[in-house]
Amino acid sequence: MKLATLANGTRDGRLAVVSRDLAYATDAGGIAKTLQEALDDWTRLAPRLETLAISLEAGSVPRERFREHEALSPLPRAFQWIDGSAYLSHVELVRKARGAAMPPEFFTDPLLYQGGSDAFLAPRAPIRMPDENFGIDFEGEVAVIVKDVPMGADRTEAAASIVLVVIVNDVSLRNLIPAELAKGFGFFQSKPSSAFSPVAVTPDELGIAWDGGRLHLPLLVSRNGVLFGRPDAGAGMNFDFPALIAHAARTRPLGAGTIIGSGTVSNSEADGSPARPVSAGGDGYSCLAEARMVEAMTGGAPATEFLRFGDTVRIEIKNAGGHSVFGAIEQTVEAYGRPVA
Repeated sequence: MKLATLANGTRDGRLAVVSRDLAYATDAGGIAKTLQEALDDWTRLAPRLETLAISLEAGSVPRERFREHEALSPLPRAFQWIDGSAYLSHVELVRKARGAAMPPEFFTDPLLYQGGSDAFLAPRAPIRMPDENFGIDFEGEVAVIVKDVPMGADRTEAAASIVLVVIVNDVSLRNLIPAELAKGFGFFQSKPSSAFSPVAVTPDELGIAWDGGRLHLPLLVSRNGVLFGRPDAGAGMNFDFPALIAHAARTRPLGAGTIIGSGTVSNSEADGSPARPVSAGGDGYSCLAEARMVEAMTGGAPATEFLRFGDTVRIEIKNAGGHSVFGAIEQTVEAYGRPVA
């Protein structure tokens, strides 16, 4: 089953079921007006949404063309957004970039932080920033949305709580991060609004690509129409989603609609060395910071610039048949002008 939130002039949009090929949608308002409403009563409402999805595929319910540019993020705002950093190859590279070592506990204890979730960007909305010198970077990720998770949930309970999968552009402002983290109180200004894929997908829809905790498909990331990365989202994920969820729920319950991100998808070469760029026959990167660090290690200095006004990033996952699974996140960076009251 594929679900989307379509713009209707309200903050939370309207819930729709989308066909497998992303061509059509049907309104789900008779079951739940919003995705959050569906998640709050998932056990009872999910079977009804599945029935509607089957009817949509059969052409037996009213339908409309599904247009990705009319979709909001599946949850336009969420009660909780927890982002991880489950790919240690990424963690090691970005820490090297700011002169920080890898503590040994990073290999046994997942990294999580709580991000801003009150205003997610639509998947085709621009990234507006007041200053392009903030070091604007994209981060391609996979994330899951859960139903209610009890405090102290074990791995089995954590895995069973996953009801939807999405992809993410977790925008980062790299030039603001070092000074902010140096305060010892975590990210804030350096992590503006993220954007999520046009559709959220139930795990069963992913077939053998979903192993219960990881999504084994390449994440395709392009900058200005040129392929920048194609890392496998399942490879190199040191902590899978059940591990991240159980870690987050150790001392608190997680409410329905909580989103848990994987962190930047990152692969290494077979010998453990950093991935090579696509131009050199490698799988490339799903953020600019990794490319810059590899350039500094191999050539003495970064050559890849952070995003500038006018640049466009596209993030997508395609299945083995070459068809888009979640739809595409495609965003252009623009100068922010404060609205006049």
